[in-house]
Amino acid sequence: MGEQRVSKLSDKKQMNRFVKNLLKDMDAMQYMLENNWFEDDITRIGAEQEMVLVHKNSKRAASKAMEALDLLKEHPWAETEIAQFNLETTMTPLQLKTNCFSAMEKENMEKLNIIQEKLDELDVDYLLTGILPTLKKYDLDLSNLTPMKRYAALIESINSQLIGDDYQLKLFGIDELCVKHDSPLMEACNTSFQVHLQVSPQDFVHKYNISQALAAPIMAISANSPLVFGRRLWHESRIAMFQQSIDTRTTHDHMRVRSPRVNFGNDWIRESVLDIYKEDIARFRVLISADIKEDSAKKIKKNKVPSLRSLQVHNSTVYRWNRPCYGISDNGKPHLRIENRVIPAGPSVVDEIANACFWVGMMEGMADKTKDITKLLSFADVKDNFLKASRYGIDSSFNWFNSKKVSACDLILNELIPIARKGLEKHKVHKRDINKYLGIIEQRAKKHMNGARWQLRSFTNLKEQVSVDEALTILTASIQKNQSKNVPVHKWKEAQLSDFSGYDPKELKVSDFMEIDLFTAQKNDLISLVAKLMDWKDLRFIPVENTKGRLVGLITEKDIMRALVKVKKKGKTMTVDEVMIKKPVTISEHQSISEAMKLMKKSKIGCLPVVKDNELIGIVTEEDFMTFADNLLA
Repeated sequence: MGEQRVSKLSDKKQMNRFVKNLLKDMDAMQYMLENNWFEDDITRIGAEQEMVLVHKNSKRAASKAMEALDLLKEHPWAETEIAQFNLETTMTPLQLKTNCFSAMEKENMEKLNIIQEKLDELDVDYLLTGILPTLKKYDLDLSNLTPMKRYAALIESINSQLIGDDYQLKLFGIDELCVKHDSPLMEACNTSFQVHLQVSPQDFVHKYNISQALAAPIMAISANSPLVFGRRLWHESRIAMFQQSIDTRTTHDHMRVRSPRVNFGNDWIRESVLDIYKEDIARFRVLISADIKEDSAKKIKKNKVPSLRSLQVHNSTVYRWNRPCYGISDNGKPHLRIENRVIPAGPSVVDEIANACFWVGMMEGMADKTKDITKLLSFADVKDNFLKASRYGIDSSFNWFNSKKVSACDLILNELIPIARKGLEKHKVHKRDINKYLGIIEQRAKKHMNGARWQLRSFTNLKEQVSVDEALTILTASIQKNQSKNVPVHKWKEAQLSDFSGYDPKELKVSDFMEIDLFTAQKNDLISLVAKLMDWKDLRFIPVENTKGRLVGLITEKDIMRALVKVKKKGKTMTVDEVMIKKPVTISEHQSISEAMKLMKKSKIGCLPVVKDNELIGIVTEEDFMTFADNLLA
């Protein structure tokens, strides 16, 4: 979990003091590495479970984290995340042996059950999913930022680095998402199951490079984040969402390279873990500070292990998908870990543990199988594989050892599961655990089914029967139902309308309901053209906009009929400008559906253009309400 005792850098003196401590920490780590201070005779695993909170009835994001933590104050393993609709728990570190994975599953379930008991008092549930299907853009307003010093400082500091005017999100899958946002809180979309593997310093370079190579296959088999704001995007949209949500760069007319703080890396590491820390200090400015009283150089001189808090604070603001971590074990020795941030939360706890077991087994097995993975794969291929897996998930095809092309499923079934099995057997993990969790991975690959594919297939089917918002609500309810039984996703049936009967549209906003795939006209268009357009597309209303997308009028079916009669009688051409309603009644995207209905009734109109700062962004018509009502009655 992130260090909470931090603050925004207030002045140059504070910055200089923090940077000095940061450099001392680097020297201290180098000294400890060179003098064999690090623990190297044990392998441990650990995990962090992120989750999203949802209202029981609506299945929408519930900003109840602070109230939940107040009820959970006796349980220090429960912690905040950046948004008030998220929580995080930490698993107890376990030695990699015997029944460690089934023990981790049991502990995770017990903690989640305790959390749910407390959440019941708030009429809220937890949900494990990479991105909550029902999450709305307005949920990411800064009013939902967790009210703690660390998060406010982080948001302020990231904003201070922003080169452009806003944060741009652009993702393309079956659908498209092109939207801007005014703060980095968009990162709160993402929830993951972060797995930690302790490694010895002498093995760190080899194993870290292996973790980079394995990022693609573990991503492909575990992808669980295909839906964002009702759009079908990447199979693991969380990867792009996280990078773009805090990406302070903008476009220029030059080719200068600037790295995003969320990144996969640019090359293999060669010497030690210090390669990564040096790179991150060199590339990324310090964002936040901490009141650090420890002098790591003095502690080293006294033969005491320093906490390296400055280094850890800076490390927590650079988001590598495989991140190095420094810690101090209960025996007082320092240790190194690789934190896998690739794996999403969900679909169920048993799926998460299967992902963890598969990754840890591959890491250990591949370390024995290869002396130097950089000789078998180019880093360009590794990075390309990672991006492919993020986009296409289990449907991906990879460039593998010795320039071989192989599908994700074939690679996992024929090569990686046997390697993982050997890696786990080496550490004497119980055969029962190995068979159970690797068996889940095997069945996913054989059935070509993971969380992302299940969501995409279910949503596409539901979307043909009900509105997008209702489809997302039913999908979320179905995830929750299957998750509560702790059933692996390859056994889930597609989501059905019967999975949730409590859909209630009262909380809907215009932005949830409006049509955004618009056909529009401009003032100088011929009426005959608009008439054909309305006939072809079966439209009763067409908004009129200028070349900048600003709403300047509205044409109705009646306007067109009257205009065509005049054209026929007088034999002249007419343009939109001559017949359009020049000041149409409009509504904001943030208003409720009931407000839209009342406004249409009061104004005796059948259409409401939706505008933001005079820009046309959608439309709501009486036909939408009729279809909506029909679905609810059905």
